[in-house]
Amino acid sequence: MSRFVRLCEIASPSGDEAAIAAAVKSELDGFGLEVTEDDAAGPAGAGSGNLLTRIEGERPEYLFFCAHLDTVPHEGAIEVVLDDGIYRSRGETILGADNKAAVAVLLELAKRHAGSKPPVGLELLFTVAEEQGLRGAAAFDVASLKSTSGFVLDHASEIGEVIVAAPSHHRISADFQGVEAHAGIDRGTGRSAIAAASKAIAAMELGRLDEDTTANIGLISGGTSGNVIPGRCRVSGEARSIDPDRVVAVIAQMSDLMIEAASDLGCEVDITTEGVFTGYRTPDDSIALRHAEAALACRGHEPRRISTGGGSDANVFMAAGLDALLLANGTFDNHTPQESVPRENLSEMLEICEEIIRGAA
Repeated sequence: MSRFVRLCEIASPSGDEAAIAAAVKSELDGFGLEVTEDDAAGPAGAGSGNLLTRIEGERPEYLFFCAHLDTVPHEGAIEVVLDDGIYRSRGETILGADNKAAVAVLLELAKRHAGSKPPVGLELLFTVAEEQGLRGAAAFDVASLKSTSGFVLDHASEIGEVIVAAPSHHRISADFQGVEAHAGIDRGTGRSAIAAASKAIAAMELGRLDEDTTANIGLISGGTSGNVIPGRCRVSGEARSIDPDRVVAVIAQMSDLMIEAASDLGCEVDITTEGVFTGYRTPDDSIALRHAEAALACRGHEPRRISTGGGSDANVFMAAGLDALLLANGTFDNHTPQESVPRENLSEMLEICEEIIRGAA
């Protein structure tokens, strides 16, 4: 798909989506479709608002399909190569298939149905700032949709996987404050903020805590010089769990250990926690789940229900009461220079979407 290559080579890290949004809007305009851009750019910290186009169907019901326009940050220009039927990045950058593989599919879906009514109405939503805490979807007015169910094409794994559980995600950051002193001649007045942070981290249970829960400390920084007892240290981490009560408990335990360690070593600590997004479990009677599994089976794929440790715009839509299903779209190694997508997977995801639409009618 030449469209996919064009999209990938337009840089669009979160916060800088203006160019890719303009390109998508131009294509939709060219199909004769009306496109609306909301005012999410400000609250989401994005370079554009979310884009929505609607195609009237033969039946009054609507389905929505969602892809996000932004990518993770990268250095240098993206150059796409087709190697033995697989799209890759030529350089040391990401490819951008996350999520432009889905953007390309939705644009082709729009092109196919712009001139003739699909069996049911379609709402195609292109969100911004997804990679930075799902901020674009969070700023979108879900009440503006006519759909009550739909699909997010944004999971990097084999086609056929349907994601039926995703975690709640909470962040934690802590600023330890001690007392600086000369490391060689201090006579007991210094208080090491790094030592306090280290003691707290050493006491934490990190990694995979159970089947549904993870915890991590990912950043630690502090001090001014090797010969100065550090007076400041900053620590950042997170916890995720499909069980919303469990993630709150894990964050609380991490906070308690930080407070205890600071007190033990004569330091102070200022802790901030933040809920990033809410987890969910897809109910067995989900209409979206039924349509997706039927479409996958019709296309010769064995549907496989899985859970994920990551978040997607589906988290936001589920929390808002929509029946939203996250689908694997046949991309691999997202967020890395090894990112790839087989060319045939782009075409196959398009046909799966078409089959979902037919089944919904």
